Amino acid sequence: MPTSNDDASEGARERTTSPFTIRVDDLRSPAVLALLREHLALAAANSPPGSVHALDADALRGSNVTFWSVWLGSELAGIGALKQLDAAHGELKSMRTVRAHLRKGVATTLIRHMLQVAKQRGYRRLSLETGTTEPFAAAQALYQRFGFARCAPFASYRDDGFSICMTRTLD
Repeated sequence: MPTSNDDASEGARERTTSPFTIRVDDLRSPAVLALLREHLALAAANSPPGSVHALDADALRGSNVTFWSVWLGSELAGIGALKQLDAAHGELKSMRTVRAHLRKGVATTLIRHMLQVAKQRGYRRLSLETGTTEPFAAAQALYQRFGFARCAPFASYRDDGFSICMTRTLD
């Protein structure tokens, strides 16, 4: 079952999608770690205590998570991860675009890539959790454009009045 950061069986460890290059990443690059720290800090700043579900670097290195970085030439443009919940269900995690690259298609490119990988793995469903307040509105709109719709909490999430869960089936 291809879920590990070290597993290249689901395709090349690096894929170029003009103008971006998407790489399976080991979370060791200073630029990647800085963007992840920013992601975690913004999640904490915009979420009440107990409602931050972002994964740190150690969790993103887990055997059930594949983590990618997106590059524009030699410059980091974004990050994202796909966590396997079970043989048929995956979860999008840790989506973040570098501010200088917002509205350039980074997130769209990465979601398309993760949808393709999820289908290759045989997942029938892909889900995510995000916040409900204004700082999360752009993310919600992006996910809706890709066919994600609100759903009941899944996995270990609970209805806390702040988090929303979204899901979509895969063809």
